[in-house]
Amino acid sequence: MAKIDALGLRGTIRALRQPTLGICLGMQLFFEQSQEGRVRCLGVVKGAVHKIDSAPDRPTPHMGWSRLNILQEDSVLACGIESGAYVYFAHSYACEAGDATVATVEYGGALAAVCQSGNFFGCQFHPERSGEVGAAVLSNFLAAPC
Repeated sequence: MAKIDALGLRGTIRALRQPTLGICLGMQLFFEQSQEGRVRCLGVVKGAVHKIDSAPDRPTPHMGWSRLNILQEDSVLACGIESGAYVYFAHSYACEAGDATVATVEYGGALAAVCQSGNFFGCQFHPERSGEVGAAVLSNFLAAPC
């Protein structure tokens, strides 16, 4: 966010009207605030980003394949994706699930894995590393109405 603000891009990004995709950290920047550095983010999605709590069966970072739980089947990104589909995660901070959550992942509780707020779409996982499911998510985004 410091770099975005230094370049004077906060308002420009918030004003975008075309479909905009944030992946991993990019999705986190869409939220209102982050515990990482206690920073104010873009605020185009309601909610906050918090550090994932480690546990013996749940190390941080959350790294590897986990299953999606689709909540909004009518979302552009979720088209053709079924609950239980595996996608690849690599993150230490997570977005809280809320109204904009399209899909969650279970990792010490339900975390937002996919979100959509207007023309802003986000994936906490890495679609470019998630095989056919990730390719389908990227194709779905490219088909999003302008």
